[in-house]
Amino acid sequence: MSKELFDAIHYLGKEKGIDKDVLIEALEAALISAYKKNFKSATNVRVDLNEETGSMKVFSRKEIVDEVEDTQQQLGIDEAKAIDPTYQVGDVVEVEVTPRDFGRIAAQAAKQVVTQRVREAERGVIYNEYIDREEDIMNGIIQRVDSRFVYIDLGKVEAKLAEPEQMPTENYRVHDRIKVFVTKVENTNKGPQIFVSRSHPGLLKRLFETEVPEIYDGIVEIRSVAREAGDRSKISVYAQDPDIDPVGSCVGQKGQRVQTVVDELKGEKIDIVEYSEDPIVYVSNALSPSKVTKVIVDETDKATTVVVPDNQLSLAIGKRGQNARLAAKLTGWKIDIKSETEAKELGILTSNVQGEENGEPLFNADEDLFE
Repeated sequence: MSKELFDAIHYLGKEKGIDKDVLIEALEAALISAYKKNFKSATNVRVDLNEETGSMKVFSRKEIVDEVEDTQQQLGIDEAKAIDPTYQVGDVVEVEVTPRDFGRIAAQAAKQVVTQRVREAERGVIYNEYIDREEDIMNGIIQRVDSRFVYIDLGKVEAKLAEPEQMPTENYRVHDRIKVFVTKVENTNKGPQIFVSRSHPGLLKRLFETEVPEIYDGIVEIRSVAREAGDRSKISVYAQDPDIDPVGSCVGQKGQRVQTVVDELKGEKIDIVEYSEDPIVYVSNALSPSKVTKVIVDETDKATTVVVPDNQLSLAIGKRGQNARLAAKLTGWKIDIKSETEAKELGILTSNVQGEENGEPLFNADEDLFE
């Protein structure tokens, strides 16, 4: 083995970010294995690598015993003392057994082990880089599409966009640029596996963080997101400073900020509502754009009954119950919506109550609204 081989190992280690000692230890193990394989030896051996001179030596290791039972593993005490009178039973004798043509075998072993370790190290570097990007947005380019996945090039690795994570309103075409939300990073035998989503609520949250400086700076906080990807979403926001309008910050001047997010999500409708600790206020806000007459809260079942004007009932419930369903997901409260007429018939609302509670809602969700 020449010194140039060590220089090459050092260079590769530095270039690929691998500790030199890791490569040397791996090389020693590979050389021991190569020696035993090529020379059909069961003897315990040690490989000595000298980086200064570029030399390599193989030493057979035998234990000194009184009676030899295995000549490949043991050496008699009399024979050992002939080598060095100070040897005792139990000591280990090392005898150089370096084959004449072992340099060629060593070079092949070095190539294999370095290639393997470099590949493992590169996988490790990629995994460590992308594990930090879990629950974050990344830009990629669509490479190919099959019946199960859309494969997206993220730069150093190919991510998988599974069918359930795709937006039903989108068509995925090769070479298109796309923003995705990283849901999971796994380190497998085949290397890092990156799974991404276009339908995850986290994508909506990260897009707003990107577009709204107040969210990025922590002045405005996103409290909750409810999403039916490709169709409609609701997002609740909060600002501790009463002088800050959290909804206005997210909407932006002339609606520019929210429109950027809508465009990225291919026209997905987004309702931005203000968060409140008061469930009456919060549920009322969440049912936007419908108006709410009154909200009755049942703390035990975490349920609300919401009364809305007769002409607002269909708007409050939404198409196929979508508005009520998203509001319930957003707030974490069950919501049962009733018209003023029905509420009066049930005795929930009397004619002189309309307009009280500052027009706040009453909401308890029927199961059929969420089918």
